[in-house]
Amino acid sequence: MSEIDLKRFFLEQVKLFEHFTADKVEEIVIKSRLATFEGNEAMLETGDESHHFGVVISGHAEISSSDNTGTRTVISQLEPGDVFGVISLLTGDRIAADVIAGNRCFVLLIPQEVFNTHILTNPKAVAYLSRLLAERTRTMATEAQASATATGSTSADPYALSLQTGQPGKVVTLNVGISQIHFGIYDTRESGADIHGIIDNADKQVARITLHVGTQTKTIEHVPFKLSDLFKVMAETTAELGRAFTFHPEDVTAIGHRVVHGGNKFASAVVITPAVIADIEELSVFAPLHNPANVAGIRVATKAFPNVPQVAVFDTAFHQTLAPYAYLYGLPYDLYKQHGIRRYGFHGTSHRYVSLKSAEVLQRPLGELEVVSCHLGIGASLCAIDHGRSVDTTMGMTPADGLIMPSRSGSIDPAVMIHLMEQHKMTPDQLATLINSDSGLKGISGISNDIHEIEAAAADGHHRALLAHKAFCYQVRKNIGAYVAAMGGIDVLAFTGDIGETSATVRSLACQGLGYMGIQLDEEKNRNLGRIDGWADIATVDSPVRILVIPNDDERLIAWEALRAIERNQLLLEAKADEPPAIPVEISAHHVHLSQADVEALFGPGHQLTPMHELSQPGQYACEEKVHLVGPKGRIANVRVLGPTRKETQVEIAMTEQFKLGVQPPIRQSGDLAGTPGITLEGPYGSTTIERGVICAQRHIHMAPEDAMRFRVRDNYVVRVRVEGERELIFGDVVVRVNPAFRLAMHIDTDEGNAGNLKTGMRGYIEEIQSRA
Repeated sequence: MSEIDLKRFFLEQVKLFEHFTADKVEEIVIKSRLATFEGNEAMLETGDESHHFGVVISGHAEISSSDNTGTRTVISQLEPGDVFGVISLLTGDRIAADVIAGNRCFVLLIPQEVFNTHILTNPKAVAYLSRLLAERTRTMATEAQASATATGSTSADPYALSLQTGQPGKVVTLNVGISQIHFGIYDTRESGADIHGIIDNADKQVARITLHVGTQTKTIEHVPFKLSDLFKVMAETTAELGRAFTFHPEDVTAIGHRVVHGGNKFASAVVITPAVIADIEELSVFAPLHNPANVAGIRVATKAFPNVPQVAVFDTAFHQTLAPYAYLYGLPYDLYKQHGIRRYGFHGTSHRYVSLKSAEVLQRPLGELEVVSCHLGIGASLCAIDHGRSVDTTMGMTPADGLIMPSRSGSIDPAVMIHLMEQHKMTPDQLATLINSDSGLKGISGISNDIHEIEAAAADGHHRALLAHKAFCYQVRKNIGAYVAAMGGIDVLAFTGDIGETSATVRSLACQGLGYMGIQLDEEKNRNLGRIDGWADIATVDSPVRILVIPNDDERLIAWEALRAIERNQLLLEAKADEPPAIPVEISAHHVHLSQADVEALFGPGHQLTPMHELSQPGQYACEEKVHLVGPKGRIANVRVLGPTRKETQVEIAMTEQFKLGVQPPIRQSGDLAGTPGITLEGPYGSTTIERGVICAQRHIHMAPEDAMRFRVRDNYVVRVRVEGERELIFGDVVVRVNPAFRLAMHIDTDEGNAGNLKTGMRGYIEEIQSRA
């Protein structure tokens, strides 16, 4: 049977065409094209312009879409005889959902002009399409609502940034320091009765308590008290605000604790257990002024509220996605391996919130944005956030590293400390005071650590105030440029923290000279920015990069992290109760996915990939074909091609191979190629150079929907996995990918497999849900 006969025979069986004459069907067939799509290949993608109407001849596919957080919703399953691409052709709008092949599919693509002249002119065909569209629209609405319910988000809060929960009550946050205690009391129904309090114990004769409710502030003097009386004092002092604001311990449903240092052990906020407390105490070696005080607050709260879930929220957790080349110091490697001396970064909760808020403002998925977050306050740090992951940050093993800050020195030549010890006989305690309390803006200006006092003095011509201000702004601007380079681009530049929110001059000077990067500040908007309600965009209308100012509320962010951690922990407990299966571990070697155009460029016109053997994921296979990778520095020969073909060529290599080739690809999910480097591929017929497409694959788990239900996870969740072996290993930052065509397996690249002495066939277990998409 010829291709035309095959298409005509099949169309006559499709319900849409049952009222067409044989001649009309043949005319449609002659003017249409038969196409082949392999498993997981996109037939249509969101945002594409539509030029064809599709009919599935064999195989199966799905119509699905992703919301702003990356959660994928299946709208419809397509079987032989089903059609797709209708809405776009009828409305003229771009494609609003993805159409993905589940396995190898044969599809008849009917051009738009044929659709318009032959199908839309048939009343019964139009009636059929109308019913189909109505059904899919209802399905989309139902699935979207179910997705929102399952993820704890609502249509009004697609990025899950609110504190609203189904359980009425109060979330308390504590940031217990040596001389100050910051606390927050937040209503889970968003009632507007939220309280922020600061207890200042610097004066041993009196405790000064400042309470903020909305725009109102009240200061109360209280006799000094023990930490064990903290909640009693909170109840007494909030009562002075009135009945509506009085703290009642029985209302508490969760408590979040700020913990400065989480070391390598904590990549997300966690529900507190005795083991967690022990780990925090052990990490006090890195934060001796902070972690012990944080633990003291935890012990008091757990004793006062033994049945209330409590969460440790770590300043360092968000930065656990940094690659080794970004966090290692140039010291002997054993100091990192044996003693944990490395860059950890801080302000993680703030940077994470800023990235999510930026995505919400732009109404784009976080997973496609490159954000530079500037937290400028008493402590100051910048963070490069590439597609939702922290890839670099200015603070180091302690918060003293990085930018010049109000009273901290920031980065200095380490030999300066040796010089001060040898030549000025300074003790470690004196050096600690110097770099943490007497340096930065305060040390250079000799006036104050307050940016506004320095700006006022600079306006009067005070030389050292001018110098301090210029040094601060220069370092912010310099590091913005460095992080744009590190990510290979930028979509959002965000300012937060007291200085970032209130100093128009700092923002202006930080952005000056960066117009060639697309950072174009509207000076009038910036200068006239007053009180910020939620966020403000101070970029010019035509600026390629949005410049946002996002208010910071540390205590509220701790409450937000605490609620997310409790939700994740509950999902994990439910999953463990169901005893989900172990996850098989597979070691992934370097490989190449080719587009059909590149297949022909490398192996000759009309060449089709030759399957050699099936891979673990259904529909995917290793091919007989191999290619050579050629980079700026060197080459890697005989790299296996995997099938089927893809829409765009992608090369996955291990970290050790980056140096050999001379490229620096980011760690990304498969298919996320924006801002990635290119490379040259050589084959027996010819060569091709791709402009982008080289990645180091992020650790990931493939699972089918039924597996996801057992594990209580969804597509794009990030988890920590314990892998059994000669020695037990924990892998964090593992992304979950859910698809009906997937088989349960965790993929780790060759480098990590070799480092951990792992082999294909070992078993992994989800120990923690780090974040929910």
